[in-house]
Amino acid sequence: MTTESPQFAERIDGQLRRYEYDDAITYAADVGPREASVDVVGETAIVVLDGEQFEIELPTGDATTAVTNGVLTIEVER
Repeated sequence: MTTESPQFAERIDGQLRRYEYDDAITYAADVGPREASVDVVGETAIVVLDGEQFEIELPTGDATTAVTNGVLTIEVER
C-alpha cells in the first residue's frame, strides 16, 4: 500500500510516499538538490528543506532517517 502526504508533497514539488511492509513502514521523498535534513522526536519526523520546516506524524516504532543522493527516507520498524 502506498499513500501520499499532500501538504508535504506540495511544498517539495514532489511526493512523500508511504510503503508498508510486514516489518516496517517506509516514507520516501525525492527532494532533489535541496539542502535537506530530517530528525525524529517522539512520533514526529521534523524535515527541514532549504530552511523551511515540516512535520510528519509517524506510527509508533523505532525510526531511522537518511538523506542520500536527494532522496529522503524515514523507516519505522513495527
